[in-house]
Amino acid sequence: MLVFSMVCTLLVTGVIAVTSVHLSRMKLLDVADGAALAAANALDEGAYAAGVGDSVPLSNETVRRTAVDYVSTRPMPGGLSAWGLGEGTGTPDGELAVVRMSGRAEVPFIGWLIGNGVTVNVVSRARADLE
Repeated sequence: MLVFSMVCTLLVTGVIAVTSVHLSRMKLLDVADGAALAAANALDEGAYAAGVGDSVPLSNETVRRTAVDYVSTRPMPGGLSAWGLGEGTGTPDGELAVVRMSGRAEVPFIGWLIGNGVTVNVVSRARADLE
């Protein structure tokens, strides 16, 4: 009976830890989605001279700057001890905003076993089409 209780306790503890990390990842993804949406709607300064096509024209600088501004106005979600924009935040084609973020998720109960938490990475994409 003792072994069964220990196995159940370990199982519940593991499920709680994994769920906590997943929730932290979803909170980080929520912020990345907002940053990508804000960046997709940020008109690049070059559009005033070159005009616009089917979507809002973007540049890597505009996407990154807008994403940094968006993230800096948001409080760090609970369950994360660190976060920031990752490499690759920008635009691959001048129309799609890509925001990569990484964060350090705190792991309850077993965090002391794995050190400073778990790194979670998310990618969000947004495009603002014109009609």
